[in-house]
Amino acid sequence: MMNSSEVTLSFEQRLWGRFSGVLRWSQLEALWERVRTAAARRWYIYDLEAAPPMRPASAEELIAFLNRVDKHLRREHEYDYCGIVYADDLYEPSLIKIYDPGNLGAVCGPSGNRVLPRWIVSRMQPTALRQQVPTELPAMKWWQRLFRSSEG
Repeated sequence: MMNSSEVTLSFEQRLWGRFSGVLRWSQLEALWERVRTAAARRWYIYDLEAAPPMRPASAEELIAFLNRVDKHLRREHEYDYCGIVYADDLYEPSLIKIYDPGNLGAVCGPSGNRVLPRWIVSRMQPTALRQQVPTELPAMKWWQRLFRSSEG
């Protein structure tokens, strides 16, 4: 459930807000069940390889998507933990980010660049997002600076 301060935030502001990670597969199952239970509410499914959805998904479309993405995550992310799904609230979610295990990039890395998820499930209508491209060269690593300073 969105509180009054979240209503005034844009979709992109909410996307980069505070999230909780789904660490265990059992937590993911519980999250999916909460979304399935609320399937009659307005939910948008945004595949970032396509344009943002113009209409909410039907309950059937939402449930079918959750089933497909769950199978994909379990098949492609062969670990005993999940760690690639994030929700704004694990108990009453309104925005869920799902990263593609086959294209994680530097999600966990210290690059400072934001990596977009592959899929977003949201109660708020999504707006178009684009990957942020660094405008400057990345800072040299400490060991590169060390060798550069010794060249003198």
